[in-house]
Amino acid sequence: MRARGGGAAARPEHLAAHARLVKSACPDAFVVTTAMRGYLRACLPLQALLLLRSLLPRAPRLLGNSFSLSLALQATAALSGSVPAMLDLGLGAASLHARALKSGFAAADLFVRTALVEAYAKAGRADLARAAFDEAPRRDVFLCNVMLAAYVARGEVAEARRVFDGMRERDMVSWNTMIHGYAVNGEVALAREMFDAMEDRDAFSWSSMMSAYAKGKRSKDALELWREMRAACVNPDCITMVSVLSACGDMGALAVGDEVHQFVESNGVELDVKLGTALIDMYAKCGDIDNSVRVFHSMPVKDVLTWSSMIIGLANHGLGHDALSLFSRMLSEGLQPNEITFIGVLISCTHLGLVSDGKKYFSSMSVVHGVTPKVEHYGCMVDLLGRSGHIEEARQLIRDMPFEPDAVIWRALLGACRIYKNVEVAEEAMAKLRVLDPHADGHYVLMSNIYAQANSWEGVAEMRRTLRRESIQRIPGRSSIEWQNTIHEFVSGDRSHPRSKEIYKMLEEMMNRLRQAGYKPITSLVLQDIDEQSKERALAEHSEKLAIAFGLLTTPPGSTLRITKNLRACEDCHCAIKLISLLYERKLIIRDRNRFHHFSEGQCSCKDYW
Repeated sequence: MRARGGGAAARPEHLAAHARLVKSACPDAFVVTTAMRGYLRACLPLQALLLLRSLLPRAPRLLGNSFSLSLALQATAALSGSVPAMLDLGLGAASLHARALKSGFAAADLFVRTALVEAYAKAGRADLARAAFDEAPRRDVFLCNVMLAAYVARGEVAEARRVFDGMRERDMVSWNTMIHGYAVNGEVALAREMFDAMEDRDAFSWSSMMSAYAKGKRSKDALELWREMRAACVNPDCITMVSVLSACGDMGALAVGDEVHQFVESNGVELDVKLGTALIDMYAKCGDIDNSVRVFHSMPVKDVLTWSSMIIGLANHGLGHDALSLFSRMLSEGLQPNEITFIGVLISCTHLGLVSDGKKYFSSMSVVHGVTPKVEHYGCMVDLLGRSGHIEEARQLIRDMPFEPDAVIWRALLGACRIYKNVEVAEEAMAKLRVLDPHADGHYVLMSNIYAQANSWEGVAEMRRTLRRESIQRIPGRSSIEWQNTIHEFVSGDRSHPRSKEIYKMLEEMMNRLRQAGYKPITSLVLQDIDEQSKERALAEHSEKLAIAFGLLTTPPGSTLRITKNLRACEDCHCAIKLISLLYERKLIIRDRNRFHHFSEGQCSCKDYW
């Protein structure tokens, strides 16, 4: 809410003025409004109202003054989260509205009308705010913006759009409010329509649009917008940078994330908790766990989300012991872990196969820390028990869960059955998955592999028939690699890249070297009813192998390749990449759906336990 005229922020002299006013037999209206404005600027609305209430018995005409009346309404709006305090004062929006009507200012004074709309809006009375808005004899941009913000705050974006469309004039705030409204409502296309229609944009405009893309998992669009913003020479604010870092983490765009970090350092931007945590998360998700740790240790202030992000980052990189040590340090510093923290702790135990430790941490959640385990925590425990060969115990845990298990739980059990060739339990899990998530192709692929391991070829055939009969679409494997600040994405069998011919030539050379070194394709992983040669070609053209071929083609010898994949890495690619790291003397960091794999000298950090 804007204030009329000048006026300094609250200082000690305002307190002295307050004291003089309280003692004065006939308080001066100008001094009263000056003191109230000072309190408001110092974010002390309750003190402003207390001052006014203490003076009203001696000077009832104070609220007959439009200046003090609008300031009282501003204070009431600021106190909207403290309704009892306003009721006790007798200076709520309705009471002040009545005074405004009696004095005639409600209709005639635009400042009073605007303050009244804002007070009702912040008190959650959009109906009264709209009524006050509609009764205004004239509406300037600021009054309309207050009404826009009220509707957006309530998620009524269509109503906000009606106000916006009816405005004779609009300013930057009008456009930004609508972009923000569409963004938080998930209507990304309409947010972009507004953004494109703006003649001028500020940092908030860009930030709202990028936030909409990041939340909508349209990370590629967010990064493209970031490049446009930098080209337009608009300096980002912290909110913008957090959104960009989120998109970088999703896409594995380490170079762009580095660019944001350099901007922070070169411009002396304060590394607050939110921005620092976003950097930690970005570096970890982009495969640079060392820089993630450096940012963590450089932060002067950390909250529970900061610690949790670092614990999860270490866990996903296979550094489970470091993650658990960090958790112990977090507890020793007196921080209370939350649900997210325990996800990281249980993931650490899962990747290390620490069954007894996992049980201990899981039990301590509610018993020691007062954190009620959710379905995600049970999923981690089922995964931990199943991967460690405790199939029956995992099965029993599912039966004992205090709520219905979801598809993720049964998928974890099915994955464990593949490792230990347990057809019976796998069929139980598959039966549940057919009900809970019938169109996810990954379940059928896993079950087919389990049947193939057991030489149950009829079972394999049934999975193939089901895929065809139910018209279940296979989710294509997608792998991306960053080169020259651009994300290059590949789909299995992809030939759309501008350098496709060179990539496939490098792929052929790579596969020949692998075969000479003893690599044998695991063709049983291919569910299609095709000949062996076609199966080998299908495996060779998996998206991560194409991304690796592109990386070998474009990057200098000895440099690290970082690749992000949307699905779990298959056994064939895992075996092949281990050999590639040895033959080409490269370090490859592959992020699949479950974790990071660090390949070097023919070995993987997961030790084939994934």
